[in-house]
Amino acid sequence: MKEKPPRAHDDQVLAFQAWLRRHRGISERTVRRHGLMVMRLLPALGSDPSQYDAALVRQAILDEGKRSSPAYLKTMTMALRGYLRYLAAHGLCRPGLDQAIPTVPQWRLSALPRYISAAEVERVIASCDVTMPMGIRDRAVLLLLARLGLRAGDISGTRLDDIDWREGTLRVRGKGRREVRLPLPQDAGDAIIDYLRDARPPAACEQIFLRTVAPFRPLVSASVSSIVSLALARAGIDHAPSRGAHLLRHSAATSMLLAGATLDVIGTVLRPSVGRYDRPLREG
Repeated sequence: MKEKPPRAHDDQVLAFQAWLRRHRGISERTVRRHGLMVMRLLPALGSDPSQYDAALVRQAILDEGKRSSPAYLKTMTMALRGYLRYLAAHGLCRPGLDQAIPTVPQWRLSALPRYISAAEVERVIASCDVTMPMGIRDRAVLLLLARLGLRAGDISGTRLDDIDWREGTLRVRGKGRREVRLPLPQDAGDAIIDYLRDARPPAACEQIFLRTVAPFRPLVSASVSSIVSLALARAGIDHAPSRGAHLLRHSAATSMLLAGATLDVIGTVLRPSVGRYDRPLREG
């Protein structure tokens, strides 16, 4: 069922969303999602934040866990944690309540590896028709995903001034306005040059990767994942565990691990979201 957006009189949630935009540096989509999730929890929490306590916060999440998937619940705990920190920063609830939120356990090694082999990755990249502007663009996108393990959002947000051609680095903006400079592989850099020189539409956009048909807007994350999905189909790879941009991110991590890279090195390149290890979600 589609959730309704916050109503105009939900001033506290709207103020929380404005605080996220101003101070947290997250996308508008995430701002909206966090607002929706806080709204979903408000009936259980109550309308007076000054009355919130640790038991109430914990019970609200435990109750929600009985009717939500682990992935959805994990995002909800992130939204509530941010909301409680916002309230505490403005003196509207007692500080430290975010520590009462139980963590949703995720067993990272409980499923089959979600990657394709290095040879299959090369087939995906080679499937692009570089005689066409779209193929030139898609090859550059796929190389960045495969070589650096970028996220779809990293690709859509990459700007012309993020590349330092003299140093051979690419600036990537992570969550919370964090930035990191990654070495730009030779083949990926060459592919970007080919795209800028031969295929990029003459549009006044800061973002590098644009649609190939008018209006020439920047690619969105869904478009980046579609590029991967179409390339998998062209390459005849029908057994892939997923078909979006994260498939190449997981494959890049696996290739680095098999090549002998340490987990610290892999973590530096992939910039995973790192959170605290709190208590697991359980009753009692």
